[in-house]
Amino acid sequence: MRVAQFASGICLLLFAAVTVAAQTKIDFNKDKVGSPPSDFTTALTGQGQAGVWIVMVDRASPNQGNVLAQTAADSTSYRFPVCVFDKITAKDADISVKFKPISGRADQAAGIVWRYRDKDNYYIVRANARENNVVLYKVQNGKREDLPLKGAGRTYGKKAPVPAGQWSTLRVTAQGNLFTVYLNGEKLYEVEDGTFTEAGKVGLWTKADSVTYFDDLQVTTR
Repeated sequence: MRVAQFASGICLLLFAAVTVAAQTKIDFNKDKVGSPPSDFTTALTGQGQAGVWIVMVDRASPNQGNVLAQTAADSTSYRFPVCVFDKITAKDADISVKFKPISGRADQAAGIVWRYRDKDNYYIVRANARENNVVLYKVQNGKREDLPLKGAGRTYGKKAPVPAGQWSTLRVTAQGNLFTVYLNGEKLYEVEDGTFTEAGKVGLWTKADSVTYFDDLQVTTR
């Protein structure tokens, strides 16, 4: 009898563990073309023109449908348009997005934001086709600072091929103070930081004159 009760308890615990995870995928296909995306709020870190985030059709996109595009090409260097999803607030999460750098003379960047408090306080990991690297930063009180890699120190992220005009996938997992970064399925590095320990929102990000397309934003939370 005790064995049966114990086994039943284990099953209940396993069921609870499985059902705690929640996955959200946003492909923008239900949004109106030419308009901002539903359930998102835009903001600007830094200076310059605010970002222009609109839904567009890209038949070369992963699902051959709508994408979210940041189209304003203001070349102000310290300019970071942000587009935050309003319906998720999370501390620990697995976040990925497909992105395609379209143009930009200064930068061709695409980023994921998490634990977003406001436009001046959040974590960001971004890939840049101009620099061919992937860097994880914290933005604290409006100041952006790259964070050292676990076991490697402050190397300004890691070099990796980021093709312009092609779709790639950027991913970050956040578990407590540990963040793990992936590009196109390859693990690049880990970062440990305890600046922002509370739950926050998730979003997308660009830099300077980057015109970038995004698709299939996926967030799994626990």
